[in-house]
Amino acid sequence: MEYKEGDSEQLHYSDQITSTGASYGDIRSRRSKFDHKDLDSVPLYDLREYEYKSRKSSRSLISVSKIDLRNLVILILVSFVVRLYKIDQPTSVVFDEVHFGGFATKYMRGRFFMDVHPPLAKLLITLAGLLGGFDGSFDFKEIGKDYLEAKVPYVAMRLLPAFLGIFLIPISYLTIRLSGFSSAASFLVATLVIFENGLVTQSRFILLDAPLVAFTGFTILMWIKFHNEQKRPFKLWWWVWMAMTGVGLGLTVSCKWVGLFTIAHIGLSTIKGLWELLGDLRITPIQWAKHFFARALCLIVIPVSLYCFFFAIHFAILQNGGEGDGFMSSEFQSTLRGHGMKDMPIDVAIGSRITIKHINTQGGYLHSHKHNYPGGSTQQQVTLYPHKDGNNVWILQNQTDLAVDITDPIWIYDGDVIRFEHNMTHKRLHSHDIRPPITDSEFQNEVSAYGFEGFEGDANDFWRVLIVDHDKSDPESKLRLRTLHTKFRLQHTITGCYLFSHPVKLPDWGYEQQEVTCARGGSLPNSIWYIETNFHPNISEDAEKVNYRRPGFFGKLFELNKVMWNTNSGLTDSHPYESRPSSWIFMKHGINFWGKEHRQVFLLGNPLTWWTSTLALFVFIAAKSIMILRDKRGYKDHLNGIKRHFDSNASFFFVGWCCHYFPFFLMKRQLFLHHYFPALYYAILLIGVGFDLVTIRLKSKERSIIAAMFIVIVIYVFFLFSPLTYSSPWTKRDCQSVKWLRSWSFDCKQHYDSYEQFYNEGPEKTSIITKTDDSLLLDVSNESQGNVLTKGNVIEQNMNDTFIDKNNNANNNDPGVILNEEVIRNDDDEVLFKS
Repeated sequence: MEYKEGDSEQLHYSDQITSTGASYGDIRSRRSKFDHKDLDSVPLYDLREYEYKSRKSSRSLISVSKIDLRNLVILILVSFVVRLYKIDQPTSVVFDEVHFGGFATKYMRGRFFMDVHPPLAKLLITLAGLLGGFDGSFDFKEIGKDYLEAKVPYVAMRLLPAFLGIFLIPISYLTIRLSGFSSAASFLVATLVIFENGLVTQSRFILLDAPLVAFTGFTILMWIKFHNEQKRPFKLWWWVWMAMTGVGLGLTVSCKWVGLFTIAHIGLSTIKGLWELLGDLRITPIQWAKHFFARALCLIVIPVSLYCFFFAIHFAILQNGGEGDGFMSSEFQSTLRGHGMKDMPIDVAIGSRITIKHINTQGGYLHSHKHNYPGGSTQQQVTLYPHKDGNNVWILQNQTDLAVDITDPIWIYDGDVIRFEHNMTHKRLHSHDIRPPITDSEFQNEVSAYGFEGFEGDANDFWRVLIVDHDKSDPESKLRLRTLHTKFRLQHTITGCYLFSHPVKLPDWGYEQQEVTCARGGSLPNSIWYIETNFHPNISEDAEKVNYRRPGFFGKLFELNKVMWNTNSGLTDSHPYESRPSSWIFMKHGINFWGKEHRQVFLLGNPLTWWTSTLALFVFIAAKSIMILRDKRGYKDHLNGIKRHFDSNASFFFVGWCCHYFPFFLMKRQLFLHHYFPALYYAILLIGVGFDLVTIRLKSKERSIIAAMFIVIVIYVFFLFSPLTYSSPWTKRDCQSVKWLRSWSFDCKQHYDSYEQFYNEGPEKTSIITKTDDSLLLDVSNESQGNVLTKGNVIEQNMNDTFIDKNNNANNNDPGVILNEEVIRNDDDEVLFKS
């Protein structure tokens, strides 16, 4: 049966049925049995398979029809206006620009930091800032901090995500068009992406989600182009598009680990394709193996290589010590400037002055200082401290004779009982049957420093050395304590508990250092220690020495990614704007980005686009279920291949949505609405498939009219919510009129009653509102601008500022800080840490 132009059951053009069962069309110019001026004048779904050899075609991406070229030009111009309009507003730090702008500063200074995301998007933002003239002097420390006074080229940095947001528009158009659907459906999908308020908001600031979604869309498009070449395996363009898919995967996962979900999606499609090739008896085992290794090369080796490449750039730039050092092991830190350690004597003896490091919690030092616990025994505090400090030094003493002749060093063997005297305060490491001040558990005892100079101490100062691991290249370290090589536990001889530390911070009275206790039955990794530095007056300079083995590139890469994973999983504190995945598809919650001068930026999507995409998902599930039931009952609804075409493409996009949505249900960390954006993009693509299915019996002109009507409504809704996107003036009445859901927490009370009032009174120098509940944070004085960083947001910021202290606490410094200075500062006069 042939479909003729103008037929009431008109179908549009689809070039082929691919080896994976998907029918991906192509809009490239080629000769056809149809007499047509452009591809929109031919039947839309020509599902009969013609020989590729009989066609002459261009394999490039941009060889499009005049209609498609015209549509692309219009869409790109409109997207420029929508994405770049008022991109200089607000003129102060917005939401997570605190982090990602701050990372650009650290890149410019070459100071190591730790972030839970891979480096690509941050490197691109830094490059944009560098090209715009950013010198790294601005610290992005708090939301609302002014850019103009500091002359920060913030617009140049915001242009990077904005241009990537624009890049997504032609990608979305071509994705639908090359999948074999009408230009009307393609134009509709691209327009929905342009006027999606959430995507616009996210692409206007120094954030990572615009690069993530753009590279995700690029990967999907390249995969579709690859499937358009399925009948020309191992030819040039077959290789090109598959390799470009691998590049897209590498770029996506190098921005955020959400890219792993894109890898899973493409991986499932690859497995399906290989499975079907395996069932094709025309494919020999050798040919199938070639297909397998070709895909492994392009879809595994290329992404992994790109991921490693961007981390290599990351390490090459960040060669100096910085605020993220404390997250890394001592071996890793030794590769950074400022963290080198001179060779240490390997032999440890009674009388040695040592520093002891904890293994499991990012390598803090056993530490004490002249401040007592406010409760419990009220004796001197013992903590875990992440920086080198004079208060980390302990003197090893034997059990009985404190004044032992140390002319001949006395080694310390497994099972020996010893004491630890604090070098600065002359108190000894001590424990007793008193509960710790924070972890008030029966199996935990307090650890303190007790005594005074000349006091011989008591039995609660005794600790038994139990060696649990050693360096296999040094057999002697299994028998006795050796610097760096011996891993040991310290058992309190009276109570039987073990010296223990865990990621619990002490309050202000403990300077937010980590708690140290003595635990009975505590986890083994949290009770293992080793000696890092060692000095003994009677050990000669030419004695055997040891130092950290510096890890190579892959060792650093593995460790950093492990720390990123653990830190990301640990972001579990509550946040006033966090939301769970079950609410995302209905857009029940948004995120407050910024509020100042009676204006606000609030992340919320276009409700019409958002809810239509959700409807498309439910319609697909219902239609797919009906088709499965009908097929089971023996109905053959092939419809000359139309069913297969729609089903295969809709299934591809739906599986992509599932891969980017359902894994979030397994995560316990903080989640926000913007985590749904990649899945939202797939859902919008599904709207395009559904649109052509619903309008399949209509003529091209009628289909275009329906698409235009829907687009007009979408644009109208976009402008209703645009004040939240562009931080434009708004009135209380207009704000309240679009609060369609009670759960939307943008605050209308901060706005003026009329627009005349805004323009007459002008912007006030008030700022970010804070509330004690979970409502919108807006409208306090300038002194409180940083208050917007509440709860989890503060936690996430502190992830890279863990060891930074505020100047206003300087009067509480520990007197025993290294070099007898109260505060350690870097070369830019910033306070880095305090004991």
